[in-house]
Amino acid sequence: MLKGIPKILSPELLKVLCEMGHSDRIVIADGNFPSESMGKDAIVIRCDGHGVPEILDAILQVFPLDTYVENPVNLMQLMPDDVGKVETPIWDTYKEIVSKHDERGAEAVGNIERFAFYEEAKKAYCIIATGEKAVYANVMLQKGVVINK
Repeated sequence: MLKGIPKILSPELLKVLCEMGHSDRIVIADGNFPSESMGKDAIVIRCDGHGVPEILDAILQVFPLDTYVENPVNLMQLMPDDVGKVETPIWDTYKEIVSKHDERGAEAVGNIERFAFYEEAKKAYCIIATGEKAVYANVMLQKGVVINK
């Protein structure tokens, strides 16, 4: 056991987070996301019993977001046919979590068109497959650097 590390971060996930370098991306995927097929060239970590918000909050306690890009956190944009029909209250939860860990707050969060999100996910270092039931609940993080002061 370690002090100060959220218990939800498994040894496997901690290892991956440590291995990642500046600009590497990680996807925290909802239960509908095709994690295995998108992650053919990535490390896929199963966290089926957990939701995205709790994983996101734990990761951001140890993971610096990239300060050299406008949106180091990206969500999958609604498809045009879903606009006005599908609610995404989980996005507000994500913005609150990001605000706890990054001074840019909600400004650090952007959206990527669904199929562009898939293409970016295929290039991710890691995909975390969760049991999240909310729709459009996928989130992509871009790693920054740790600056020791």
